[in-house]
Amino acid sequence: MYPRTILWILALSLISCQSGYTPKPSGYVRIDYPEKKYRVYDSLEHYRFEIPVYTRVEQDLSRGAEPGWVNLVDPGLNGTIHLSYKPVTDNLGDYITDCRTLAYKHTVKADGISETPFIDRENHRFGMVYDLTGDVASAVQFFITDSTTHFLRGSLYFNCPPNQDSLKPVIDFIRKDIIHLIETTEWKY
Repeated sequence: MYPRTILWILALSLISCQSGYTPKPSGYVRIDYPEKKYRVYDSLEHYRFEIPVYTRVEQDLSRGAEPGWVNLVDPGLNGTIHLSYKPVTDNLGDYITDCRTLAYKHTVKADGISETPFIDRENHRFGMVYDLTGDVASAVQFFITDSTTHFLRGSLYFNCPPNQDSLKPVIDFIRKDIIHLIETTEWKY
């Protein structure tokens, strides 16, 4: 009786495998990116730069937020660029160290971190962009400064679990906006 049961199970298994059904592989949602257009954002006090027209500016209301801190919210792509401003008073080295430390705190989850320096002496813009790969909470972080008076730090976060495979195209799209922001920053004295 035992061998007969095994034969029946084997026969049923072979028959059921010939139904032509295969499960649909999981995929990712199609993303329709907005057209790249920019408008000027003017902080009135510290800086001015161009931001995408598809983002909205919100004052940072989190605990510990300071004047000049804003969030650039992109509701269509479910992401936010958090910007924090600090005046420089003989503490530029501390700010740069803090930025690097914050970026490298993600090494627990990051597969890698690359640093891209930004230098524009003519317009007094110096900075660094940190690109973090892997399933990290913040895939792009950066700072920009004039090295004497102003310091602006930014970080990109999404309102979803960090899945590098599905977020990579969106990160690349928003990274171009971040570079545009850095390249159009003008300081106020």
